[in-house]
Amino acid sequence: MIGNDWDTVLKSVWESEGFNRFMTKVKKEYDTNTCYPEFDNIFNALKQTSYKDTKIVIIGQDPYHGEGEAHGLSFSVRKGIKLPPSLKNIFKELYDDLGIKNSLTVGDLTPWAKEGVLLLNSVLTVRKDEAASHKDLGWQLLTDHIIKLLNLKETPVVFILWGNFARSKKALITNPKHLIIESAHPSPLSANNGFFGSRPFSKANNFLKKNNIKEVNFKLPY
Repeated sequence: MIGNDWDTVLKSVWESEGFNRFMTKVKKEYDTNTCYPEFDNIFNALKQTSYKDTKIVIIGQDPYHGEGEAHGLSFSVRKGIKLPPSLKNIFKELYDDLGIKNSLTVGDLTPWAKEGVLLLNSVLTVRKDEAASHKDLGWQLLTDHIIKLLNLKETPVVFILWGNFARSKKALITNPKHLIIESAHPSPLSANNGFFGSRPFSKANNFLKKNNIKEVNFKLPY
């Protein structure tokens, strides 16, 4: 299914009748509407970042709904796609926080995923040009379960919650070993209300370092 330890961690889900019925519903959506990301990329976040290797979780709401943008990683867009405003603001805060200047022409965050940053949207699919169109499809049963499983990890994890929607997941994170970093969303509508200046990247890396976990390199190789 995934190709790493998520196959084992989520084995009871993958093999359940309920999940298979749900995926039949998702496939029907893809057959009858244009949906994003591509079907093979729905679980890209899990494919890129194993359960064992997850150090930081950045929770998004649902995929970008424009053509060619979404590829299964929250806040990330494919190479060749114009940076969305939220991602531009994320890169601005990264520069102000750690002095890391990423290209404003490439927004593919796959290297972060390979560093142990699970870029998890709460809803994993969307119809073209219809924001939040799959919010009631049923994805949150799975993604909330994933957050609960990450909460059970013995090794400390940083959960980065940007905006009210992501912050609503705070109730699922109860293990005192973990760090929760929360602020306003990086959207231009809210970034000036507490996202800018929140220094999530240095806070995350300082926590990892304190727990003898290798820090994440947020510099993209583009």
